[in-house]
Amino acid sequence: MILLFQPYPFEKLQELIKDIRPNKPLFKLTIGEPQFPTPQNIQDAFKESSELLRFYPSTKGESYLYESIQDFLSYRYNLNLDSKQIIPTLGTREVLFNFPQFLLSEITHPTMAYPNPFYQVYEGASIASKSKVFLMELNQDNNFKPSLSIEQMKQVNLVILNSPNNPTGATLSKEELKQWVQYALEYDFVLLNDECYSEIYQDTPPAGILEASYELGNKDFKNILSINSISKRLSAPSLRSGFIAGDAEILKNYLTYRTYLGVAMPTPLQKTASIAWKSHKIAQEIRKKYADNLKLAQQIFTTTPIYPFSFYVWLYVRDELSFCKKLYEKEGILVLPGSFLGRNNAGKGYVRIALVYDTPTLKPILETIATFLQKGEF
Repeated sequence: MILLFQPYPFEKLQELIKDIRPNKPLFKLTIGEPQFPTPQNIQDAFKESSELLRFYPSTKGESYLYESIQDFLSYRYNLNLDSKQIIPTLGTREVLFNFPQFLLSEITHPTMAYPNPFYQVYEGASIASKSKVFLMELNQDNNFKPSLSIEQMKQVNLVILNSPNNPTGATLSKEELKQWVQYALEYDFVLLNDECYSEIYQDTPPAGILEASYELGNKDFKNILSINSISKRLSAPSLRSGFIAGDAEILKNYLTYRTYLGVAMPTPLQKTASIAWKSHKIAQEIRKKYADNLKLAQQIFTTTPIYPFSFYVWLYVRDELSFCKKLYEKEGILVLPGSFLGRNNAGKGYVRIALVYDTPTLKPILETIATFLQKGEF
């Protein structure tokens, strides 16, 4: 049987622009890849950990890494999780792809739900697990907030939220997250929140699904899971350090499943990540740089809602494919068509702009985009 996996958005983008030769130097605002240097203490820890290469890595993860992730969860959410409620992972994409397959493997006709537009690995996981899918449409009319009907919640087995959201930046409040926790308990589905952008915000940190669950009284996190990553928080995507946390009963069996996957995090990376998860002061310094970028974008794009979370601008441009091609050709600025991030016309008319450069570099780029959009010559 041929599974209908779609090309990733960046592959589609390369096909779109393959015959274009830009007139100016390239600025790439497509992928959420931090352009700030990885902090020196993390680089040093990585160098000093190289002698650990002689050891086989543990799928479960080393105790020092658990302790650092627990420290992060305590610092960020005032939660004291047991090690049984955490699994360190090799980033989060692998979790988002293989966890649904694990969870849904013994269900005859599984059903997933996730936002639309989306991070495409959600769709890949639904295909791999042969799941029926409820797409939770995100648009201006619903303030880019996901929802399901009661009938859908009665059917669904796994719901993936993404708050703060990629690509829109919209974020669920703690009360909204609590409502989702209540739904997960009432209708008995597993609720997973992808919180990889939780550490990028202007002033007030966004709420997390675990703290919402705890405050609601679901202190064992039944049916509730969170994933997060060090990539954006500390400009270290190649460190590949993430975690999944929450319901210990689910995670116990998922950990056994993971021993078959070959996703053990290399021991030097585990050691380095244990330093990174505790680097709260440095993380705040990086966060403030993104906060400045968000403020700048809000000042330049005054007619579009730019939420104070994540590092994306979700900009309406009408014809996103033509806009992307002409902006790349004439100005050397590359952004991502929103329609490449969704299905059923979700994202059509929008582009996603990643605010990943330092503010002085970013300012003339965003001003150029705003002028280009105003002229409408595309």
